Parts: sequence; C-alpha cells; structure tokens
Amino acid sequence: MRWVRRVEAAWRFLQRPRVLDTTLVVLLVTGGLLAAGTALAQGHAEIAAGAAHFTVSALPLLLRRARPVAVVAAVTVLDVVGLLGGVIRANNLPVLIALYSLGRHSTGRTAVVVAMAASAGYNVAMLPLTPRAAASPAWLATTFAFLVFMGLGQLVRVRAELRERGRREAAEAAVRAERRRIARELHDVVAHHLSVINALVGGARATLPPGHDVTREALSSAEGTARQALTEMRQLLHVLRADGGEGDGAATGVGTARLPALIEEARTAGLPATLSVRGPAVALPTAVDHAVYRIVQEALTNTRKHAAGARADVVLTYRPEEVEVEVVDDGVPQHADRHPGRHPAAPPGFGLGGMAERVALCGGELQTGPRPEGGFRVRARIPLEKT
Repeated sequence: MRWVRRVEAAWRFLQRPRVLDTTLVVLLVTGGLLAAGTALAQGHAEIAAGAAHFTVSALPLLLRRARPVAVVAAVTVLDVVGLLGGVIRANNLPVLIALYSLGRHSTGRTAVVVAMAASAGYNVAMLPLTPRAAASPAWLATTFAFLVFMGLGQLVRVRAELRERGRREAAEAAVRAERRRIARELHDVVAHHLSVINALVGGARATLPPGHDVTREALSSAEGTARQALTEMRQLLHVLRADGGEGDGAATGVGTARLPALIEEARTAGLPATLSVRGPAVALPTAVDHAVYRIVQEALTNTRKHAAGARADVVLTYRPEEVEVEVVDDGVPQHADRHPGRHPAAPPGFGLGGMAERVALCGGELQTGPRPEGGFRVRARIPLEKT
C-alpha cells in the first residue's frame, strides 16, 4: 500500500498547475532540442532551424494560464516570423496548446476575437506558400482548427464552472440541512427542560396553602408561559421539518454514551477505528453531548469515503473546563477537496460546515486539516462553562 500512496502523491503533485505547465514546456523544449541536435548531426540545417523555432515557440507556454492572450500573441508572432522567413511551413503545436489555454482561461468573447486574429495572421503569412487555387480551403482549414482548439478550452472551462457551482450549491444545501437538524436537536433539549419547569411550577402551585393568591397567580402565569413556549417551539419545528424534508428525525439518543457503538459500526463497515477516553467522564449538556457524537460520526464517515484503507483514532478528553474530541486518520485522500484548499480536483466533503455550525453553537473551536506526517485531523474543543 505504501507504493500506491507514493504514486498517488506523485500524481497529485504533477496535477498542480505550475508543475504541469513546467513539465509540459520541459518536454516540448527537450524534444525540440533533441530534434535540432539530431538534424544538425545529419547535416539537415533546415530541419534543425525548424526544430529550434519549435523550441523557442514552446517557452511562452509557461504563462499560458496567467496570460493566455499574451501567450497566443507571442506564439503567433513567432510562427508568422518563421513562416515569412521560410523556417517553418505550417503552424506549430505550441500555438494549438496556446489556443486551448486561451479558451480554458479567458472569457468567450475575448477568446473568439483573439483566435480569429491569430488565424488571420497565419493566413496572411501563408499566402506565399499556398497555391492560389488552394488558398481558400487552406484559410478555412486554419480558421476551423484554431476555433476547434479554442472551443475545446471553452468547453472544459464551462464544465468546470458548472461543477464548481454544483459543489457550492450542494455545500450550501448541506449546511442548511445541518442547521435544520441542529434546530430540531435544540427543540428536544429545550423542550425537555421546559416540560420539567412546567411540571415543577404546576406542582408548586397545586401544593400552595390557602392565602398565597399572589404567589399562586405568578406560578400560574409561569406555567402558562412555559406551555406557550412549548407550543411555539413545536410549531417552529414543524416549519423546519416541512422545509427540510430529509426526514432524518430528531437526534435524541445520540451522545458520547453511543460512541463505542459508533466505533463498532465503523469497524463493521471496514474502517479500523479505535476510541480512547482520557480524564474522568462527566455528564455533558445535551447540546454538547450531541455535538461530540455528530463530529465523530461525520469525521469517520469522511475517512471512510475519502481515504479508503486508512485507520482512524478517536480521542475524547474530559477536562474541568472543557471537553475535547479529536479524530485523526493516516490515509491518503482519494477525493481532493475533503478540506478547503486541499487537492482541488475532487468533490468536497460537506460535513465540515455542519461540524463548524455545531461547535460554534456550543461556543467552541473547531480545527480541521491535513497533518504534517500524513492523514487528516478533526479537533473540536467545547467549553463547558459557556454552554
């Protein structure tokens, strides 16, 4: 498995824009230099000049992402000079790569105008080399080729923008769904305490001796307020459920007590996982209890989805002033955007936004990201006194 991870790491390194562009130019330049050297050794000076021209034309491609218009202009000028000087007799490969980059990294109108201008330059430069009868077909062929390569870049650009928009919309929808689920959990927590308050107030009012009319009236008012609050919370919950529609229900019954069962479920699903508890366990507030469980659940799910073959370690630490939960794995991610800014080619993991919502709700701090030694870490610290 180690060599597989090394291959995957090398492939991700080569997919970086600067590395990819540099590698492309190095390959083109190396090929041109080898061809020029071979041609010179065999006494073909004309072929060697063409190969040298090819080498020089490939150098501007280093800036094909940052300056696509300038790169097309530079390569076009070099080729036009080569055509007029008799060094080359047709357009080179670098101009086709530059046109693709123009479509990939420029807006549609700019790309079309620049591609047409480059085509016109080539057609004018090739007039002395083209018989009059074949001039029109040659012009059409050059223009068509230029527009095709530019159009391929535009197609890739549009598809990438649509994928990115879909990822953003999916991430926003996931965060909204997580907020609705948090609201339902809050309903369970607050409704339980309001019900207890209501029962205690009602019991106190019923056991008051005669002659305490003012106290009885105050308790009755408090009891009515508690009932009204419960009713309004249930109405809000119905609105949230109707809006959400995902039907995952309330989160009663989930908490740190179920973490061993969650770890066992992860093992059954094929993820080697361990759970360590440090410090004497204390009774957590319900919102914190739910948050810790959901963080571990989402972190294990992400590891199982994005780093197949990895193992995960869960550490739950109780301290007098806070509770800390940390989930680390040692895997090489198969989906690049498991974390913002990390390997941008793959679909993102939407659970990080929900984790942040939960931790912020409890007044805590969430840290997520790759580890220097490899793998991924999710760490949440929630203060107990603020909850």
